[in-house]
Amino acid sequence: MLAAGGGSRFTGSSHKLLAPFRGRPLVTWAIDSARGGGLEHTWVVGGAVDLSGLVPAGVRLLTNPAWAEGQATSLQVAVVEARRLGLDALVVGLGDQPMIPPAAWAAVAAATDRPIAQATYQGLRRNPVRLSAEVWDLLPSEGDEGARSVLRGHPELVIEVACDGDPADIDTVEDLGPWN
Repeated sequence: MLAAGGGSRFTGSSHKLLAPFRGRPLVTWAIDSARGGGLEHTWVVGGAVDLSGLVPAGVRLLTNPAWAEGQATSLQVAVVEARRLGLDALVVGLGDQPMIPPAAWAAVAAATDRPIAQATYQGLRRNPVRLSAEVWDLLPSEGDEGARSVLRGHPELVIEVACDGDPADIDTVEDLGPWN
């Protein structure tokens, strides 16, 4: 899970990932959902804010010292770790999407018909996304875009996975309003 960004659009009194959401820090909802998806490994790539006190046992915090250079650097931190462990795929989501259920993570992880599997909600593509090792070299290494450029540039590699849940992301204080 990518959770390293600065959250610059969020003007609350804390970083958005630490903001209260239904009685808990926002990022904990996304972490729990990813962990509940039954993946072999669950990682949180952090950077701008200290998440160490929020990452539960069984989840590993990876630090991106270059977080300010964009989301691509966080994705690359995960790719490096996956290569080190000899994994054949990553399932990537975002720490500011608290209402994606564990079932979405599991469904995307299980979709292995193509090199990329992407969750859809009512026909709209969102996270999480499964990226097999064969596409890791296509991923950007800089900039504020993760796998989106590969998804756009190589639609033949993508299978859509219909999921239940709400992929809304929390970018502003106002985004919290309807959910709290």
